Amino acid sequence: MPAVPAPAPISSTDIGAVRKLEDAIGTVVRGKPEAIRAAVIALLSRGHLLIEDIPGVGKTTLARALAAALGGAFRRIQFTSDLLPSDIVGVSIYDQHGKVFELKKGPIFANVVLADEINRTTPRTQSALLEAMSEGQVSIDDTTHTLDTPFMVIATQNPSEHYGTYPLPESQMDRFLLRISIGYPGRAIERELVRTRAGGDPVLALTPVVDLAAVRSLQDSVETIRVDDALVDYAMTIVEETRRHPAISVGVSTRGVLAWYRAAQGAALAAGRDFVVPDDVKSLAVPCLSHRLVLAQSHDSLGRLRSDAERIITEIVTRIPVPT
Repeated sequence: MPAVPAPAPISSTDIGAVRKLEDAIGTVVRGKPEAIRAAVIALLSRGHLLIEDIPGVGKTTLARALAAALGGAFRRIQFTSDLLPSDIVGVSIYDQHGKVFELKKGPIFANVVLADEINRTTPRTQSALLEAMSEGQVSIDDTTHTLDTPFMVIATQNPSEHYGTYPLPESQMDRFLLRISIGYPGRAIERELVRTRAGGDPVLALTPVVDLAAVRSLQDSVETIRVDDALVDYAMTIVEETRRHPAISVGVSTRGVLAWYRAAQGAALAAGRDFVVPDDVKSLAVPCLSHRLVLAQSHDSLGRLRSDAERIITEIVTRIPVPT
């Protein structure tokens, strides 16, 4: 685990900024506070979010609302079988008048990038996101270009479809801080949506509630959140269990442990605390760890694979004593 920086009190300004962000997204994504909190935690922790769910439950809306509340640049990439890596990162074009190559930036150059139906494109194109997600930069024609900050990828995929799809490789899955689903809204919320949303797109009415400089400050604050040694040992025990569980072929990687640590810090900040509590760690175990597992038994559907991985993580977390 990384060394814990000197603690710094979380200011009321930081807490207020997080609340404004969640409240603004909540005006559009109704009745889904857990999904909104997960998106905010991923943003604060400089991580990326994978949303696996059926079409039409608000995956795209969540991404667009987050970008609108930030006031940052938003780009959507619709992944298809014929998408090329250059369609994502961009390409250098020779300018005959200036006698130089000019970069035509791809949609990856944004603050929030929605990778819609990411599993519908080939592994070669999927891998175009790896450098951007890991290092915040892209390489085009032997030249490295740094992406603006904050930078976040929100990817979506439909777990019930497998025809014409390319499952994400383990290396790609490991780059996502959290994996969540949104699910159907409750009956009352859904009825209200039917009654009030026939007139237009509510995301268009959102105005920024925080600026990008404030988000960068919040991301810096996450690194100062205190984590007790007992919680580090608790997390390590769970991770080690995934590496020797009989139903798991490949357990959680070191990158996964670091991501879980950082996500717990982000959750503490989102809750208005400058220290992590056991519930921060425990509640993020499934969304942060389950997609990093390689199960020993093969499965014929993405949905079943996910449910089995989540069940195993839940079982491990349930039997490991929580530090007090």
